[in-house]
Amino acid sequence: MGFRMGIVGLPNVGKSTLFNALTKTAAAQAANFPFCTIEPNIGEVAVPDARLDRLAEIAKSATKIPTRMTFVDIAGLVKGASKGEGLGNQFLANIRETDAIAHVLRCFEDSDVTHVDGRVDPVEDAEVIETELMLADLESIEKRRANLVRKLKGNDKEAAQQDRLLAEAQAMLDSGKPARMVEVDEDDRKAWAMLQLLTTKPILYVCNVDESSAATGNAFSEKVAAMAAEQGAAHVVISAQIEEEISQLEPDEAEMFLDEMGLKEAGLDRLIRAGYDLLHLETYFTAGPKEARAWTIKSGTSAPQAAGVIHGDFEKAFIRAETIAYDDYVAHNGEQGAKEAGKMRAEGKAYIVKDGDVMHFLHGA
Repeated sequence: MGFRMGIVGLPNVGKSTLFNALTKTAAAQAANFPFCTIEPNIGEVAVPDARLDRLAEIAKSATKIPTRMTFVDIAGLVKGASKGEGLGNQFLANIRETDAIAHVLRCFEDSDVTHVDGRVDPVEDAEVIETELMLADLESIEKRRANLVRKLKGNDKEAAQQDRLLAEAQAMLDSGKPARMVEVDEDDRKAWAMLQLLTTKPILYVCNVDESSAATGNAFSEKVAAMAAEQGAAHVVISAQIEEEISQLEPDEAEMFLDEMGLKEAGLDRLIRAGYDLLHLETYFTAGPKEARAWTIKSGTSAPQAAGVIHGDFEKAFIRAETIAYDDYVAHNGEQGAKEAGKMRAEGKAYIVKDGDVMHFLHGA
């Protein structure tokens, strides 16, 4: 299980440059004019995890298979997108198909790169995009509630729940706040997710800064950080230009380049980690002579559900999971050593998988 993150923002903020860096391709045309990306570019990247490398080394695995993340580079939104301006309807539909939104904000001055509104103000840019998504949600809610009238008259319970949730979302949007601010009861979570409202998606603000600000940020990114904190959202500071340069280098050269720039790690790593936190994702591993593999799960996933990520039949016929914590696996030099040290545990259906668990599932035929 990976997840799809849509990269959105106004034209010329660095979305396509960031996408190119993330996927190490030139599939997204980075050009200095609006709507250079007409179709959403989709790229999959391996999620870097040093733990997988270590497990493969210890298990003498023939291959390593990391988990993957999908990025969708969505063309630049503009004011009026909710009414179809700038091919807005198409772009909004692309956003609807993602799990989370990476909102790229221009946090750099450059007279050679035109801003669609002729100024640099990342907070105002964020508000433009949020407003368009909110307007699109309001229009969608009004239409959907109108279509529910007949079912409501027939006392349809599912329709009543849907209408109630839509009404709560509408009230929040009318107050000028995104639908993600609605407090949803546990019993309503599944129905709430089925609404697929744009402003319920988690947002990660990506501050695209100039090269000299990559390590420390700048005044623009500080404003975004304050806005994110106020909203309870996440943010990361990245120089898309640096990331694109790094993506073209060999690993050793990239490490030297990062050192010279005063950076401890590539922005891709920070972005993925922030994305994982945003969606409450974790990783468990399987390791053996054939392969070492990383698997992505939601935090709070039970052992049978985790087995189901590998194959649906594993969940249905789950018996137990032989589990070793990552630190124990490394400390005792693999499965056999951990087993002899009493660090391998037999876990049943109620076990909640922990980040870093190394697992082997036993299941029926």
